[in-house]
Amino acid sequence: MAQKLVDPSKPLGRPEWVARLNEEGRMWEGAGMLREMVPLDPDSLLDSARTLTGLTDLGEDDWREPFAVLLKALEDEAELTLTGRLATRSEILLWLRTRLKLTDLLARHPEILDRPVEKPIFIAGLGRSGTSILQELLHQDPRLRTPLFWEAYFPVDSAISGGNDPVAQAAGHGVASQWTRITPEIQTMHEVAGHLPAEDSSLWSFTFVSDSIMSFYQIPSYHAYVNRTPADIVYKYHKRILQALQWKQPGRRWFGKSATYHLANLPTLMKHYPDARIIQTHRDPLRIMSSVANLLRAFYWQRSDQDFDAPVFENLMVGELTAKQLEQVMEFRDRGVVPPNQIVDSRYQDLMTDPVGAIRKIYDAFDMDFDDAAALRIRNYLAFKPKHKHGVHRYQPMSPAQIAENRPYFRRYQERYGVPDEDG
Repeated sequence: MAQKLVDPSKPLGRPEWVARLNEEGRMWEGAGMLREMVPLDPDSLLDSARTLTGLTDLGEDDWREPFAVLLKALEDEAELTLTGRLATRSEILLWLRTRLKLTDLLARHPEILDRPVEKPIFIAGLGRSGTSILQELLHQDPRLRTPLFWEAYFPVDSAISGGNDPVAQAAGHGVASQWTRITPEIQTMHEVAGHLPAEDSSLWSFTFVSDSIMSFYQIPSYHAYVNRTPADIVYKYHKRILQALQWKQPGRRWFGKSATYHLANLPTLMKHYPDARIIQTHRDPLRIMSSVANLLRAFYWQRSDQDFDAPVFENLMVGELTAKQLEQVMEFRDRGVVPPNQIVDSRYQDLMTDPVGAIRKIYDAFDMDFDDAAALRIRNYLAFKPKHKHGVHRYQPMSPAQIAENRPYFRRYQERYGVPDEDG
């Protein structure tokens, strides 16, 4: 049974300028002109991307079907506001731009693909289980490297410049700040800035098969398409982006993170990165579900007035289905999909109470040195990033009845990994 994990009687607000812009959009929508003013049809988008870059070759055709599925879903199901259409068109143009520029770069420098991505580290866990802060703490190690938000939007510019393109850096930060200018509440839930680490899913949005795209739109047909599409396309292009980014900056070890996608696709991840190391994060799934619900609500609200309790969201957040995802990961591990010496567990509570000890455990598991200087870097970073730096993330927890209904689904998972309840 689906649960409503947000209070629909408490809608999110919008800055005045966003509300006024969307009101203008409703007027143009009523006149039947909004789609012509901000087109999302394939020809318009492709023509604009080619004009912007002066390039024409988009590489292999494996992106075309998901591209078509996404555009149809956006028009048929997303109910975009004017702000939403503008943001959506600009991001799709950035993704097409990436395809064009990456295809061109690899054609001119095929040697980029000869350099392996060695022993990458992937943080894999449900959203809101400590994946973001863990990524930020690993980012303090100068021996490690993770793609930054600005690089996720401008990866080829970073590759060509050796990570030093001030124009692309400023543009990437502008994209990040646009998110929070439209929906300021996001900063209380998930800090966003151009210089901060990016989700791995942001790196493969230009394949048009991405759970990152799913996070911004209630588009059931596209969600279903992504969930049934083999993950090979994702990891093939993910590796190409990392190879491009390391072209002029070799020598550092890659790490990254994804909320849920890596967990659900561990066999394919290990196929493309057989020497990968995995950090599986753990937290009370019932607390996670409530927190994720509120975060997705804010992301959806950026671009649509659509009712947040639409079926696509409820189907994603049913306790029984989330439990089945976690059970599947347990089965992957039992089958040795990830060799035991290539995976380590990280509990949210341990990371919160003893971050230095939690990071040391990870380093020990992967035979990485962890000294006093590494511990100091973590302490210093946390000292300047206090919890609730941008305000408190307030969300509606599950009711006692909802907890009683859903808790049994997760008992085996919680007992196996020692994950405590967070009902209080």
